[in-house]
Amino acid sequence: MRNIAVSTVVAFSLLLVQDVCGFMGVLPSRPSLLGVPTRETSPDFALFMGRAAAVREKTKSKTDGKKAKVNAVFGKRIIMAVKQGGSADTNANRMLADIVKQAKANSVPVDNIARAIKKATDGNTGDFHEKTFEVYGFGGASLVISVLTDNDNRATADVKACVNKRNGKMAEQGSVIFMYDRKAVIEVDGVELDEEALLEAAIEAGCDDYEVFEEEDSPTRVLTDPKEGNLMADAIKSMGIDEGKVKLTLSYVTKAPVEVPDEDFEKNMDIIEALEDLDDVDCVEHNMSN
Repeated sequence: MRNIAVSTVVAFSLLLVQDVCGFMGVLPSRPSLLGVPTRETSPDFALFMGRAAAVREKTKSKTDGKKAKVNAVFGKRIIMAVKQGGSADTNANRMLADIVKQAKANSVPVDNIARAIKKATDGNTGDFHEKTFEVYGFGGASLVISVLTDNDNRATADVKACVNKRNGKMAEQGSVIFMYDRKAVIEVDGVELDEEALLEAAIEAGCDDYEVFEEEDSPTRVLTDPKEGNLMADAIKSMGIDEGKVKLTLSYVTKAPVEVPDEDFEKNMDIIEALEDLDDVDCVEHNMSN
């Protein structure tokens, strides 16, 4: 009688272990005696895992695409700086030195920077220059598109086709951009900036005019005059913040943000994402506050 009781306890214990292990995915599971859905008894589990894998793959693909885009944009900027500055030496070419510093701040590999400088000295390499396009979106939104291209006709045709296909409207030069300011934008990721320490560092660096914007789950943004962007970025790094967490870009920042209906927001984002996939497009700025 005693042996039977012990055997029953052992058997039930084994069933409990199999239940738990099956639920955690350690062992192949069988229908649960405890009423807890296991891997085999819950078809949603497999579906969830499949969706999660797809989301991870899509996110990784987008991240890799953004990195490649950043590297390509800075490659073109470096070529432009070498050609316009007349030298491949950062000590003799201030424009090149500034671009190289920005490239490093945006985690562009040193090898990519060196290749771009070398390519710029090749007589067969085209001349890159900047150009902007202005667009009316949906719900009162506007877009400013910055391109860096060696072929005006191609860039113009691609941008217009992309916008028109999604029912946006190309705007006349100057009809949108007057509502934006050109700013140096320093993003500080994962670090809360101390206001007093930042003010002291900024004054020490010679930056007396800047604005700080903080949003939940987003990098802190410090906006200043484009001519003082590198100085401000160096000031922030002097506060002991890791160089990899500080990124500097030049952007058009809206003076009058507007909130658009959700449906219009989605339409505008569709245009923006399609534009950002174009090789000649550097960045797309907008005035949406959503």
